[in-house]
Amino acid sequence: MSPMSTSGDRQAMLFGLGAVALWSTVATAFKVALAYMSPLALMWLASLVSWALIGVLVARQGLLGQALRGGWRTAAWAGLMNPVAYYLVLFGAYDRLPGQEAMALNYTWALAMAFLAVPLLGQRLTRMDVMAGLIAYAGVWVIATRGAVFDVVFADPLGVGLALASTLLWALYWLLNARDHRPPLVAQWQNFSVGVPVLTVLLLIGPGMAWHGWTALGAGIYVGLFEMGIAFVLWQLAVHRVSRTAKVSHLIFLSPPVSLLLLYLVVGEPILPSTLLGLALILGGLGLQQWQKAPTPVAQS
Repeated sequence: MSPMSTSGDRQAMLFGLGAVALWSTVATAFKVALAYMSPLALMWLASLVSWALIGVLVARQGLLGQALRGGWRTAAWAGLMNPVAYYLVLFGAYDRLPGQEAMALNYTWALAMAFLAVPLLGQRLTRMDVMAGLIAYAGVWVIATRGAVFDVVFADPLGVGLALASTLLWALYWLLNARDHRPPLVAQWQNFSVGVPVLTVLLLIGPGMAWHGWTALGAGIYVGLFEMGIAFVLWQLAVHRVSRTAKVSHLIFLSPPVSLLLLYLVVGEPILPSTLLGLALILGGLGLQQWQKAPTPVAQS
C-alpha cells in the first residue's frame, strides 16, 4: 500500500470516527428536544439549521450555481422523502418509545434495504441474507415485547411501527436514489430546500409557531447541525477518501453502545436487558450481512 493510500485511510478513519461520535449523541438530543416540543416543531427547526449549514458549504465549494440550475425534478420527490417523511416518522417513534428502543430498531434499515432491493432492483437474497434477517428481526421482537417474547403484546405498537416504518423509508429513499448523479452536498441542500417550505406550511396549519425554551432551541439546533449536517459531511469525506469502504463501514457498530450510555447518563433512561439482548441480535445480523457483502454504508442516525 502506498504512503498516499495509508494517509488517505488514516484521514478517512478520523472522519468516520467523527461522524460516528456525533451520531452517538443524537438519540439523546432527540429525547431532550422532544421533551419540550413536538416532532414537527423539532423537524422544522433542525431542517432549517441544516439547510443553512449545507447551503454555506455548497457556496464555499463553488457548487451553488450547479445547485440552482438543475436537479430540482429529483429534489421535488426526494425532499419529501428525506427530510420530510423520514424524519417526521423517526421523531414520532422517538416521541413514543424510550430512546434506546427507537435507536436500536432504526439500525435495521440496512436489512430493509436488502429485502426491498429484491422487488425494486431485481436482486436475489442469499441464504446469508435470510439468516441475517432472521437474527436481526428476532432482536426487533425482543425489543418490541421488552423481553416478553412469548406474549404477542407490544409495549407501544404504534411507536414500534413508526420506528420500523422509518427504516423502510430510509432504505427506499436510497434505493430510489441509486441513479441520482447529483453531488452529495448539492443533493442534500436541494432536498432540504424542498423540505423546509413543506414543513413550514405543516407547522403553520398545525400546532403553529411557538417558543419552547432555550433548552429546546439548543437541542433542535444541535440536531440540525450534527445529525443532518456535519456528521453527513464527515461520513461522505470518509467514504470518498478510504481505499476500501469496508474499513470505515464497520465503525457504525461503535455508535449503539455509546448511544445507550449517553441516554442513561443524560436522559436518565435505565438500560433494559431486553434492549441489550435485542441490540446484540440486530448488530449480529448486520455483522453477518456486512461480512458477506461489505456494502457501502449510507449515512444514518
